[in-house]
Amino acid sequence: MATTEEAKQDPKQLHPKPTFPEQDQEHPGSERDMRPEADHGEESYIGSGKLVGRKAIITGGDSGIGRAVAIAFAREGADVLISYLNEDDDAGETARWVEESGRKAIRLGGDVQDESHCQRIIDQAIDEFGQIDILVNNAAFQMPHEKLEEFSSEQFERTFRTNIFAMFYLCKAAMPHMQEGASIINTASIQAFNPSPNLLDYASTKCAIVGFTKALSKMVMKQGVRVNAVAPGPVWTPLIPSTFDPEKTKEFGANTVFERPAQPAELAPVYVLLASPEASYITGEVFGVTGGKMPY
Repeated sequence: MATTEEAKQDPKQLHPKPTFPEQDQEHPGSERDMRPEADHGEESYIGSGKLVGRKAIITGGDSGIGRAVAIAFAREGADVLISYLNEDDDAGETARWVEESGRKAIRLGGDVQDESHCQRIIDQAIDEFGQIDILVNNAAFQMPHEKLEEFSSEQFERTFRTNIFAMFYLCKAAMPHMQEGASIINTASIQAFNPSPNLLDYASTKCAIVGFTKALSKMVMKQGVRVNAVAPGPVWTPLIPSTFDPEKTKEFGANTVFERPAQPAELAPVYVLLASPEASYITGEVFGVTGGKMPY
């Protein structure tokens, strides 16, 4: 959420622009090693009580968009379960910001490719919170390649299991605990609408997420649960230096009309809207936050 002073500025100048320092991280990457550091709204997001009393699960909640959403949700009044793979330090930092906002933070590491772990996420949320009001399916895997033969069958399966199978597992396990007014928010991508060939498997899963979101929204409206998706464009997260080569990382986001990538903090308000009662007539929609790159 922009401050009054930020609102007066040219949006192209609000955050760092390429060229970025050369950097190369091992997957899944770390927030503390990013240069420049990403902005998750730590110093800027101001809540207004939109989610008071709500209980949320955020997968991929340790860093990037997930961290920004966790901070925003907490400042809007929600307790948060932070699901993540193995990035303990990043998850701990996200939890610290949630707790500093006066809300409860639960951390749970593990691989969402595993259906039993997805069930464990839901069970822990019920044990800790007693209810689930918001499920944010945000965890994702990508690893780009330039040639078809470079995509292994193992990677293709991993990408689908992380990005779309886990979404199915979590929604199926969560729905019995979600009451009228609850919300499911899935992270899609501009890759669903304008796919890059070097992200063949990732783009395919993001197309699937759009279809899954639209179909599920019609199914669960019978229970009064809304389902929507957010489709980001280029966002400055650890996924970028840990999956793209240093040359692409240096110029990441330069091809948007903003001449820069989004910061995670710039995505969080959309998730807040979709989680809140203010979005009471919004379901089955895909909200693009792409820096002007969403095709029409």
